[in-house]
Amino acid sequence: MEDRAHRHAALMDATYRYQRLIYDVTRRYYLLGRDRLIRDLDPPPGGHVLEIACGTGRNLDRIAARYPGRALYGLDISEEMLRSARAKLGTRATLARADARDFDATALFGRRRYDRIVFSYSLSMIPDWTDALSHALSHLAPGGELHIVDFGGQSRLPAWFGAALRAWLARFHVTPRDDLPQEAGRAAAEIGCRSVSESLLRDYCRYLVLSRPASPA
Repeated sequence: MEDRAHRHAALMDATYRYQRLIYDVTRRYYLLGRDRLIRDLDPPPGGHVLEIACGTGRNLDRIAARYPGRALYGLDISEEMLRSARAKLGTRATLARADARDFDATALFGRRRYDRIVFSYSLSMIPDWTDALSHALSHLAPGGELHIVDFGGQSRLPAWFGAALRAWLARFHVTPRDDLPQEAGRAAAEIGCRSVSESLLRDYCRYLVLSRPASPA
């Protein structure tokens, strides 16, 4: 990893060295919409699912339970988070440490394309998040889907709530991406994908699905 990536990896390791131990218990109360994403994921039988910035492996654990027979992969820049993910998932998923902006999927996992790709509350933590999004789209198989859930703009919630939430999130190096729907739509259009965005819970969070057309018969 380059110097900037090393610095970010070190920051994430320092942030989650101990937080990872209580992460799943505490985040269940405010990382909302993750289970909706998993319900909608519906990877094809025998399909390949990649989660970028997989953290403790919580989502992959639930995907494995809901969709048996799929091949699961996860990457994260934090070795500390991957310690928890490996303990949780065992042999049910292939995990690797990598930077979301420029990972080499073939070198890491032995394949380039995936039927489903997931970003769950991770783009708000990746400094060059638009690069990470474009890079992920380049790994989407024909007929595949990229699913995203992340913080929204809180536009339909009281102003004090949004301000307090953002101040609290900043303590964990999290920045809601207010232009996520626009940037996702632009990145999808550039490679002929379709983008659908939905605001959930009065814009507390946003759920997006970016779909690549199937190859012509």
